[in-house]
Amino acid sequence: MKNENKHIITQNKKASFSYTLSDFFICGIQLQGSEIKSIRLKQVNISESFCIVNKNEIYIKNMDIEKYKFCCQENYKAKRERKLLLNKNEIRKIKKSLDEKGMTIIPTKLLINQKGFAKIEIAIGKGKKTYDKRQSLKAKDAKLEIEKQKRIK
Repeated sequence: MKNENKHIITQNKKASFSYTLSDFFICGIQLQGSEIKSIRLKQVNISESFCIVNKNEIYIKNMDIEKYKFCCQENYKAKRERKLLLNKNEIRKIKKSLDEKGMTIIPTKLLINQKGFAKIEIAIGKGKKTYDKRQSLKAKDAKLEIEKQKRIK
């Protein structure tokens, strides 16, 4: 991938805590009307969102984009289903990964690329067990303690 300047709008911090993430993909989002303006104003939430595969297309559900305040659209749905723009090979690879038990597609970041387009980073993930979550918290605390000791010396 090219090293482009990307402006991160929002991140799904729960994703790396709750899932073991493996393959990452950056894809476009099919937006309507003034949704891009709301995204640029950071009026978006992806923490509760998830992706589904339907007829060789991938959709994101529960992505909450607030209504743009200067928009006059009457029946605006903030959490509507939005299509993700990926090529056939990427969709095929994702579908193959999802065949394994317990695998799911999780949105991890929403960003604006150099050209001004909204992109979303999705990852293939497998849910962590409770003991895995505790173990990752212990590792994080140990790492912070080591950094704290280094700063003191």
